[in-house]
Amino acid sequence: MSKISVGIINVTGYVGAELARILMRHPNVEINSVTGRSAVGQKLGDVFPHLAALDRTIEEKLKDVDVAFSALPHQASAEAVVSVLKRGIRVIDTSADFRLRNPADYPRWYEHDHPSPDLLAEAVYGLPELHRAQIARANLIANPGCYPTCSILALAPAVQEGIVEGHIVVDSKSGVSGAGRTLSLNSHFCEANENVSAYALRGHRHLPEILQELNGVSRDGPVSLTFLPHLIPMSRGMMSSCYAQLKRGKITADGKGELALRTLYRDFYKEAPFVRVVDNPPQTKQTWGSNICLIYPTIDQRTGTLMVVSCLDNLVKGAAGQAVQNLNLAMGLPETAGLDMAPVYP
Repeated sequence: MSKISVGIINVTGYVGAELARILMRHPNVEINSVTGRSAVGQKLGDVFPHLAALDRTIEEKLKDVDVAFSALPHQASAEAVVSVLKRGIRVIDTSADFRLRNPADYPRWYEHDHPSPDLLAEAVYGLPELHRAQIARANLIANPGCYPTCSILALAPAVQEGIVEGHIVVDSKSGVSGAGRTLSLNSHFCEANENVSAYALRGHRHLPEILQELNGVSRDGPVSLTFLPHLIPMSRGMMSSCYAQLKRGKITADGKGELALRTLYRDFYKEAPFVRVVDNPPQTKQTWGSNICLIYPTIDQRTGTLMVVSCLDNLVKGAAGQAVQNLNLAMGLPETAGLDMAPVYP
């Protein structure tokens, strides 16, 4: 079987570089083209020494390939994606440019009108655990954000099965790489080190993404949710702590109810190779460098509150790894191909 020819648009960002790292070891893929606006003409190994084994020169324009990954920032990615789609190339976009179905959400949350609103209906939201069949048929896959992946996976079973009611709270914490490779004051070492900061208290741009997908599985009407992100002083990793009131008569707030809750989550994810429902609260370090999402659902028996803790690597399952998972589904490959790396410890 000949290998699938892939290209990476903007390999010089954190997500682009992580895509290259993962795809280099993929048994069914060959990276034939990489672009990068800031490093055109340079050897990839000169920009990222850890990728030197991939003997490629960073180009200005993507060559003809079977599948292209766009790792450009939002707004810039949409323009590149449209151009590549016109060339008959399948696209997996890691930006936010095709995640939201309603064009009106873009000026509100991203401060610009969408340049190709007609493509929003064509794009498939690339969360395999919810949209596996659609991804397999898609020409344009919108890779989810890291916060939404962590939060949606934590809450989807409870929302779909209707075991919670009222307002949901999601408290998330991300490593500094989630802000991207572009320099900014908040990600400066002296600002981020030994510091934890909350941000986007008036509404984070990933909130509509979370609501869109949870509303899509809800059987009880629109979901009400507060999402609060925090920046923590580590390179990678993400944890979401989610809280919701249990609905009376669904699951009891006792030990028997906790066992039933764990069974519900395991049944929901029984066909999901990268989601693991665990018996103890997970830690970000337990997912570092892997495509795994660890989920721990439990109950505060005193208040009857559902508590779900989820952890993942924001650059892998939260970005590049999930994009490769989508590639596998779209091209009819085993879903785990190239993604069987264990977490790095310590």
